[in-house]
Amino acid sequence: MSEKNRRIEPRVEDFRPAKEAETPRSPEELSPEEWQRLKEAGFDPEAPKEGEFLQTDARVIQCRKLPEGLELLPVTEALKKYDWIEEYWWKAVPADKDDYTRATAEDLDDGYFIRVLPGYRLVYPVTTCLYIRTPEVVQKVHNLIIVEEGAELNLITSCTTHPGVRSGFHIGVSEFYVKRNGKLTFTMIHQWGEELHVRPRTGIIVEEGGTYISTYVTLHRVATVQSFPVCRLVGPGARAVFGSVVVAPEGSILDLGARVSLEAPGTRAEIISRSVSTGGESVARGHLIGKAPEIKAHLECQGLMLSDEGAIKAIPQLDAYYANVDMSHEAAVGKIAQEEIEYLMARGLSEEEATSLIVQGFLNVRIEGLPEELQKRIDRAVALAREGL
Repeated sequence: MSEKNRRIEPRVEDFRPAKEAETPRSPEELSPEEWQRLKEAGFDPEAPKEGEFLQTDARVIQCRKLPEGLELLPVTEALKKYDWIEEYWWKAVPADKDDYTRATAEDLDDGYFIRVLPGYRLVYPVTTCLYIRTPEVVQKVHNLIIVEEGAELNLITSCTTHPGVRSGFHIGVSEFYVKRNGKLTFTMIHQWGEELHVRPRTGIIVEEGGTYISTYVTLHRVATVQSFPVCRLVGPGARAVFGSVVVAPEGSILDLGARVSLEAPGTRAEIISRSVSTGGESVARGHLIGKAPEIKAHLECQGLMLSDEGAIKAIPQLDAYYANVDMSHEAAVGKIAQEEIEYLMARGLSEEEATSLIVQGFLNVRIEGLPEELQKRIDRAVALAREGL
């Protein structure tokens, strides 16, 4: 990978506004080929769900919800409907954080608003999809998710491109608020075009007794992804878990991680990263900040190198400001042990099959508290990716 490619930093002005794209007005106008792509990214219209949201370029073409207790709207409609949204809008992510948040604040291409009312616990996931259908556009979305006191939400977001789209730019700002004793499970599956740039900007605030579980999956080639969610645990007993399953093929630069600030006694946090390089670069960052007594936090970065052409960089950081905290980290990068391959080959597998099976096992991260249905979807995505490893 050349030094020139390592410095890639996309500029908004180099892409066409998504609003200029000619997009369909309903899901029925999408082709079978497009639906297959959406399903591969985890957006399956036939799977059980509580609500469904689909945005194509800058236009929302599907937004429907089923149960009582769930609000699901295009975020532009929610901004018009509720004055109180100003209490949350750009409060977990500053609008002036960087050029990408400023561009989104100045010219929004919609996004989704999800709110689960107090005490409601949704059985099935809410699924959303942010889809780039037109080449060379920049899509700027802003999502707002509020889980009220004692409520529970499983949210699956699929982000992908048209099978014929190779290049473009996606900026996704997301703000999550988990109220007292609420629980939010958030799973993001990326399957972008090979020359696409992706810049999620995420902020999370979790109150007393609340739980936030995040799982991020990217297994296919993409030009660059830079994501570093910042989570604040502001109430006693709040908890956050971040898990990432990452494959960096040749040509990809993935700079991923999370920061959790533990700001109240008894808070818990865990960051788990599994990275495989098949020729691309993967940077796994983790930052835990202990700002209160009696907190517990752990950071784990594991990398597997399958090529001499790529790179894996693990960057853990722990900051403690009290004596009675329990904070730890472990990081390791290596290759597949030859004896493991030989063991499987002795049982009838080819070397390629043995390697693929070992990689799949390495990527099968089990996140504590993740609903079984979400875990199955991640397992299926990892299994499908085996062929390309």
